[in-house]
Amino acid sequence: MPVTVMTGPVASGKSRLASSMAAAWSGPVLVIATAEARDDEMRERIERHREERPGEWRVQEVPIDLVEAIDAADPEEFVIVDCLTLWTSNLLGAGVSESDIVDRARIVARKAAARRAPVAVVTNEVGWGIVPVNDMARSYRDLLGTVNASFVDVAERALLVVAGRVLPLRPADPSELVP
Repeated sequence: MPVTVMTGPVASGKSRLASSMAAAWSGPVLVIATAEARDDEMRERIERHREERPGEWRVQEVPIDLVEAIDAADPEEFVIVDCLTLWTSNLLGAGVSESDIVDRARIVARKAAARRAPVAVVTNEVGWGIVPVNDMARSYRDLLGTVNASFVDVAERALLVVAGRVLPLRPADPSELVP
């Protein structure tokens, strides 16, 4: 079934779009939330997301093991993964190497693409601003770009979401780019 990846800036409407897609699904819905409430602001954010979701949706808080969560999901559940940005950060914080994170991302992406029911994946684009001043931030930016690409590579659709508006992304055809 199709994987849809929604990327773009923070607070641009990606989670809202994923929820709208799931609400249109006639079957059950599973939200796999990767956020951890490590401070008051994040607790408020998580609570806001909880309040916006229908009560019948199943929610699993999975900061690290997306492979297991995707494997355990009912094949008929529409799955929302929200979000890869925090998942990648959580893995780094747990001491997982960048190469292992990329390997895990590819495994999760393939498993998501093999499901019968749709999967909506939310992530952020963090590399559009200034070049970070420290190597850790640059490394994270580059790693997240690779993680995102791993999911887009298997996705039926990739969407850029900005200010609540959607721009479909398609693979580049080099022959169209040559004058």
